[in-house]
Amino acid sequence: MRQSLLGLVFVLGVSLVGAVASAADVEDVLGEMALGSADAHLTITEHSSLTCGHCATFHAENLPKIKKNYIDTGKVRLVFRDFPLGKLALIASMLPHCAGPDRYFGFLEVLFRSQRIWAGSNDPLTELTRMARMGGMSEEKVNACLGNQALFDAIQKRAAADGKEFEIDSTPSFVIDGKTISGNLPYEEFQKVIDEALEKAK
Repeated sequence: MRQSLLGLVFVLGVSLVGAVASAADVEDVLGEMALGSADAHLTITEHSSLTCGHCATFHAENLPKIKKNYIDTGKVRLVFRDFPLGKLALIASMLPHCAGPDRYFGFLEVLFRSQRIWAGSNDPLTELTRMARMGGMSEEKVNACLGNQALFDAIQKRAAADGKEFEIDSTPSFVIDGKTISGNLPYEEFQKVIDEALEKAK
């Protein structure tokens, strides 16, 4: 049953144009997943794919430093946007949304940390289901999540719109002060860009 569901999602994933009616519908389904205060001086939008190794490295190495120095201090708000590169990444990106807003980032980080395990598995759906169940989701809830057409369409539609608007063609990409920055830069370079943008925002 799980393999047939995976096959169905793969077939549906061929198109990058979802069936969601409008941008408002997309936001209703996905909401805004963010870390930090809504009153922060600067908003950074991260566009990442759960199967992207450089994205996983950013979350392991640079994000904790950015969180400590900028997000936790109220200076920066980080908004996460799904930008799945491939069908498996799209499938995986559905699960944190189904885990709920309070557990979204925790679930996201687990998937990035265990990326090599599930993404490199011969049966990635079974691995994703196992991790989701360890995170408190029942197998029935996982299956319902992966069969959620509105969620599936919304992720694709917003990623396609973001790619066009911000000229994103690789991950991770970050929109900082209206500029798109591609790649997992060394922390010192992120620091320089963020500090300059914060200075402008004052």
